[in-house]
Formats: sequence, C-alpha cells, structure tokens
Amino acid sequence: MPNRIINTRSCGAYSGKISIGGDSSSAWILVGSSMGGWLMLHAAIARPDKVAALVGVAVAADHVVTTFKRLPIEAQKEIEEKGEWKYQTKHNEEGYYSLTYDFIREAENHCVLNSPIPVTCPIRLIHGMKDGDVPWEISVQVADRVLSKDVDVILRKIGQHRMSDKEDTKLLVNTVDDLIDKLSTVA
Repeated sequence: MPNRIINTRSCGAYSGKISIGGDSSSAWILVGSSMGGWLMLHAAIARPDKVAALVGVAVAADHVVTTFKRLPIEAQKEIEEKGEWKYQTKHNEEGYYSLTYDFIREAENHCVLNSPIPVTCPIRLIHGMKDGDVPWEISVQVADRVLSKDVDVILRKIGQHRMSDKEDTKLLVNTVDDLIDKLSTVA
C-alpha cells in the first residue's frame, strides 16, 4: 500500500512518497501551490527518476517575472535602484511580499514557459477561475508546454487562488488519491 503521508512543506510545495510495487524503489508525487507549483516543475525537471506524478494548484510558473516585466519601465528602474519590490498581496498582514531585485533577476533564469518543459510523468493541474493572483490560463500554458501526454487541467468556476474551500480541498485530496491508485496499478 502506498505511503499517503504528506511530509514536507516549503513555499507552498508539498510532497508525498509513494512506494510502487512494494519494492524498495520509490518515487514522489509532488504537490505545489502557486510559486510552489513552479518549484514543483523545477524539481521534476531536476530529478525525473524520483518523481512519479505532479499535482499543481494555481501554478505560478514564471509569474513573478511576467508580472515584473508588465510594470512600467520607471517602476522597474525604481525597484532595481532600491533593490526591493513590495509586491502587493491580500494574503498576509503587511499587504505585500518583499522580493529582492536579485531574486527577480535570478527568477528570469528559471522561466519554463518559453520552451517545452521536459516533464513526462502524469500531471494534474487545478486552478480556480476566480483566481485574482495567478491567471488560470497559466495552468493551460503549463499543460501545453510539458512533454507528458497524461495531463489534465481542472478548472473550478468559483475557485479562488488558495483553493481552500471544502470542495476545493476534497478535489485536491481525490486527485492525489486517484494518482496514487493509478500509479499503484501500473506497478
């Protein structure tokens, strides 16, 4: 029986280990939300031998870079001079995330939507159509760019960015469970 314990969390990224076929080899189902979804893609690119499947929730692939580049040139220059971008958000008490200019520059080196994404495992992308932070179309772009043929994009008509309603959580859990069942029967 697969291990269904979610055992790490970082930047909205979660992972769960699944033992396939009961032997000592194991692979991971990575679950990433928002920027954690972007990190999840990079982990799958870096360690394809250790990744069995991906589940992305409101995947923010390249979103920091894209949003920064949409700012007026004057604002970009001001951020470069100050060395900090106070990116507005409603998801914390301060009302913004503080990102260094160095982080933005480094993020430019890790964009994935400009070319095929070399990920071939099963992928499930869940996105709320009422997401005011990351457009749901980004999940469609990710689905289009990955090399995997086993990709589903699930859009929740009333879903918000955090996908934290009870029904959203049930959808996420059921999606992961379905992948575990699929991977367990393949082994």
